[in-house]
Amino acid sequence: MLPQLFRIGDFFVPTYGVLVALGFLLGLWIASRMARMRGVDPERIVNLGVYCALAGIVGAKALMIVLDWGYYRARPGEIFSLATLQAGGVFQGGLLLALLVGWMYLRRHRMQFLATADIVAPGIAAGHAVGRLGCFAAGCCWGTSCTLPWAVTFTNPEAGRLFGTPLHVPLHPAQLYEAAAEAGIFLVLWRRFPRATRPGSVFGLYLVLYSAARFLIEFVRAHDPPHPFGGPLSAAQWIAVALAAAGLWLLVRAPARAS
Repeated sequence: MLPQLFRIGDFFVPTYGVLVALGFLLGLWIASRMARMRGVDPERIVNLGVYCALAGIVGAKALMIVLDWGYYRARPGEIFSLATLQAGGVFQGGLLLALLVGWMYLRRHRMQFLATADIVAPGIAAGHAVGRLGCFAAGCCWGTSCTLPWAVTFTNPEAGRLFGTPLHVPLHPAQLYEAAAEAGIFLVLWRRFPRATRPGSVFGLYLVLYSAARFLIEFVRAHDPPHPFGGPLSAAQWIAVALAAAGLWLLVRAPARAS
């Protein structure tokens, strides 16, 4: 793990921030290529990406705080701490708020929602894969105890100080599981995109594939907040079920024309 790329005195460049920025730029570049293939103005897609990225950051942090409200209620100062700002947050929260902001942007510019969602879906998957590498470098979003040969052991005290990462304990590399899953999803969407004729089918496929991957990975991710409804599933898994259902609806019911 490498939480900091380099440090000069009190100033340091976090690896997580750099990789998230690279993932964002990669996602925008891919979305621009997809836009040209569909005859859509790439500049509109880039602007959309910037607004959605800002919303995604806010949404991911907000859901992280909500799901661990007991901790933050007892320590309100932590909401605006460096550790919270550097944490990856909960991706589904970022995705939901980004979808809302994106929908508002599309309505304002009279762009088709489903067709545009298809354009940006491959970029979301690719950018998220790179971002999860940043999580691994920082030590956040760690997995449960693991005895498998590919278990990882974090040793950097900075990760323990900032995120509470368990040190010197073999853990599931949950961040790498998700990064690999997103990379695979990107390849599937990239190959599917040129052949997709129904608006919403590519985005629906993304929702189904990512939700399935996240649902399974959650079983080997560490969780401090209690599971809702008193059952075995985490809040992220319940959100994954809802998003998968939405994705299936798009795959089955996507209209001939985007609306």
